[in-house]
Amino acid sequence: MASGDLIPASAVSADNLPVGSVVTSSGRISGVHRVGEPFTDDLPFTTDELVRLDDALTEGTRKTKVRFNAYIGDLGDDTAAGADALFPTTPEAERSVLIAVSPNQRTVEIRSGRAVANRVTDRVAQLGATAAVSSFGDGDLIDGLVSAIRVMSAAIASP
Repeated sequence: MASGDLIPASAVSADNLPVGSVVTSSGRISGVHRVGEPFTDDLPFTTDELVRLDDALTEGTRKTKVRFNAYIGDLGDDTAAGADALFPTTPEAERSVLIAVSPNQRTVEIRSGRAVANRVTDRVAQLGATAAVSSFGDGDLIDGLVSAIRVMSAAIASP
């Protein structure tokens, strides 16, 4: 069920779940992975997709000297408040950008730190969101994040 398929929480009995698994409030089954055990479930992203995302994050950060962070997951009913709460917990929040995607709510939230606010403007954030949304519409989260990072890093003024 790691693919993100949703089922009604009432349809799953805790007795039928593997040890370390729960049904989240959104209906997704979430489970732990023990170190050293091979992954047996379908993972949401391929290794190649994760490498592409990592490369984009690294390149964007090196080019702009702004730390790029990406989050894919539930941001709660109020996605803006969820992103606001999440942002301070990200690495180097003061000098970073967070691109937070909440797939179930079909939203993208972008936040920037105080130290880079003069360079990561609302216009830059809007460009990133626009770049992401077209790929998200096709169901490609990684391509959307990579596009957002590339467009934003191209638009961010040099330090």
